[in-house]
Amino acid sequence: MRVDLHNHTTRCNHAEGTIDEYIEKAIAEGIDIFGFSDHAPMNFDPRYRMGFDEMEDYENDVKMAREKYADQIDIRLGYEVDYLPDYIDERVLHADVDYLIGSVHFIDKWGFDNPEFIGKYESADIDAIWQDYFDLIEAMANEGQFDIVGHLDLIKVFKYLPKTDVRLIAKKAMDAIKRANMVIELNAAGYRKPIGEAYPSRELLEMAFEREIPITFGSDAHTPDQIGLNREKLYAFAQSIGYREVVHFKGRDREFVTF
Repeated sequence: MRVDLHNHTTRCNHAEGTIDEYIEKAIAEGIDIFGFSDHAPMNFDPRYRMGFDEMEDYENDVKMAREKYADQIDIRLGYEVDYLPDYIDERVLHADVDYLIGSVHFIDKWGFDNPEFIGKYESADIDAIWQDYFDLIEAMANEGQFDIVGHLDLIKVFKYLPKTDVRLIAKKAMDAIKRANMVIELNAAGYRKPIGEAYPSRELLEMAFEREIPITFGSDAHTPDQIGLNREKLYAFAQSIGYREVVHFKGRDREFVTF
């Protein structure tokens, strides 16, 4: 069964295409369970997310699409929630959705994956910012509010890699993910970025497999043509580690299917 839970809409202000176009592309790609998880609102960095006043319309749009395409594909509803301490909003955490993806895009309000702010890497201690990133992943997992870890090692996006073994940097975060009973997504967007590989890396996915942490898949599409892109490569990667099952969510409950 083909599962793809991480995809966006134009409400995030940096995606293109209609909901129908995304779904029709997913159907053409043979995807069985397709999820919208657009960037949840918060009172920070509003240019890259919907507003709180858009939540109801977003949820209704996806639910209407679910009914419209019910005989062709199973549509799921979620949010990608930025983990930024002091900015997490209860309206998002208690939304009536199928799942919440917890993601880290900011270190001390620095949008480290945004090309606008790439210059900061030049003066940064790379090992230190990697540790800061994974400390935030650990804290997010410890919150116990999220179902899926989004693009686990996003900090590698621009190929500023640590000298310290990433397994040492990430160990406490991976243990926290296991304790929180979270799922890690294999995210295909990394293939489209300078790093040129999936999130997470082989080393981290091996750590997840050793801990029996389940996985799911996401295109992280911001345009319809990105849906399913590099999917077979992603599947082969997961299988090479030993994974044979993938998780999907309905009403915050998870189910396993083979892929």
